[in-house]
Amino acid sequence: MMLMLAVSGTAFPCTSIMVGKKASRSGSVMTSHTCDSRVVRTWIDIQPHKKHQGEKCPVYMEMDLTEAAHDFSKARIVGEIPQAEETFGYINSAYPCMNEYQLAIGESTFTGREELQNKDAMFHCSELCRLILERAKTAREAIRLVDELTRKYGYNDAGECLTIADRKEVWQLEIMGCGKEQIGAVWAAQRVPDDQIGVCANGSRIREIDPDNPDYFMASENVFSLAEEMGWWDSKSGKPFEFCYVYNPEGRKSMASRRREWRVFDLVAPSLKLDPNAENYPFSVKPDKPVSVQDIMAIFRDTFEATEFDMTKFIVVEDENGKMVKSPYANPFMDYDMMPLFKINGGWGKLGERCIARYYCTYVTVTQSRDWLPDPIGGLVWLGYDNPAMTAYAPLYCGISHLPDSFKVCGRPGFNRDCAWWAFNRVADLSAQKWGVMRCDVEEVWKPIEDKAFADQQAVEAEALKIYYNQGEEEAGRFLTDYSSTFCEDIVARYWDLGDHLWSKYTGKF
Repeated sequence: MMLMLAVSGTAFPCTSIMVGKKASRSGSVMTSHTCDSRVVRTWIDIQPHKKHQGEKCPVYMEMDLTEAAHDFSKARIVGEIPQAEETFGYINSAYPCMNEYQLAIGESTFTGREELQNKDAMFHCSELCRLILERAKTAREAIRLVDELTRKYGYNDAGECLTIADRKEVWQLEIMGCGKEQIGAVWAAQRVPDDQIGVCANGSRIREIDPDNPDYFMASENVFSLAEEMGWWDSKSGKPFEFCYVYNPEGRKSMASRRREWRVFDLVAPSLKLDPNAENYPFSVKPDKPVSVQDIMAIFRDTFEATEFDMTKFIVVEDENGKMVKSPYANPFMDYDMMPLFKINGGWGKLGERCIARYYCTYVTVTQSRDWLPDPIGGLVWLGYDNPAMTAYAPLYCGISHLPDSFKVCGRPGFNRDCAWWAFNRVADLSAQKWGVMRCDVEEVWKPIEDKAFADQQAVEAEALKIYYNQGEEEAGRFLTDYSSTFCEDIVARYWDLGDHLWSKYTGKF
């Protein structure tokens, strides 16, 4: 038995970036996810490929988040569906992120229209992610599976965007329920062109759709009829049908979403000179030059620094020469959520804006799907725990069979030295106290870790390929499991040491 943890009705302000294979420096198809949440589980494990003989597949809704990992006693089963004859192995994060066939998923909530949410239906977004990775091999298969499952059993969550990548292409799927007492869903999906980059930042972004162009658009059968039935669009009006304005009109008003969209596009394609105050941006853009995994990681670390929207510029102190300079205590996470006093640029957090990196992020993933490599080696998830600005990413290949025990311990009940997430959470929270200087101490640790990972990647994969072709897939999986597990154990140990160092170095200096 396995479990997906979810909190019904809770909106998680996540960011997802998608990269087509020709927009990627390595030729990888990429998607990503900052799981910006204070409540989802922190534990991660590897679910194996399984064969089944007629049993039912339970569908879960909620679990007491103070319980340790794998304690299913308080899991609430909301229903059962027929089990597949076989289910695929996958990396089982709070929102499962990649399966053994390199199919990968990112997520971002956009809430949608409240009157469409049927909380008594079966499927929550995170359970859809789980079923997708258990049963689909490609992005298009995944989208068709979502349609099949929600038609039959219903969708109970708020509006959600799933960014689904396979070895060839990446799609953005936006979905919500179809009525408070209705079983089903309304959805649209749009493919990101191979030479472009897309983003979702908690606002629906799909506008006009063309069902006659199935290579780039897919949609539920009710996508137009439901809009007319609810009085949100009139096909006789002459006005174009725009999915985001019909089903998530508030999303285009949110600067918290729009500014992040602008920032991602401005970082990858500054030549476009996009207006940071615009209401809409292109669905996707061609980058000025192909991007690397490291480039996407850098975007997730972004805090609007060196832009007019950097809120830390307002928090200044007088230096020894009498000049006003930015305070070392100023940090970009002092938004409305933390300090309501600072209502800058129309109000941060709940009232207005937020930067991409979040202090309450549970984990961040950047995935690579590579069609020129065997699946166990080609599928790669770069995982970072806690605040993306302060984390170190670990390479998790989709062919691995387990993770260190510390990754399987949930950190929500409280501080725990046996929990990997706490090593990163402690560093991030400590360093936020004196962001201006302490982040330098943190970078001195995460940067060489990541530099080594990328420097070693080619040699590691070459050795894995040699083993794969000479000794078989199982032995290659063991090699990659040992590599990823050892890497994870090392960075956790180094972050525990870093936390001790920060605590000692800055005690009495705050």
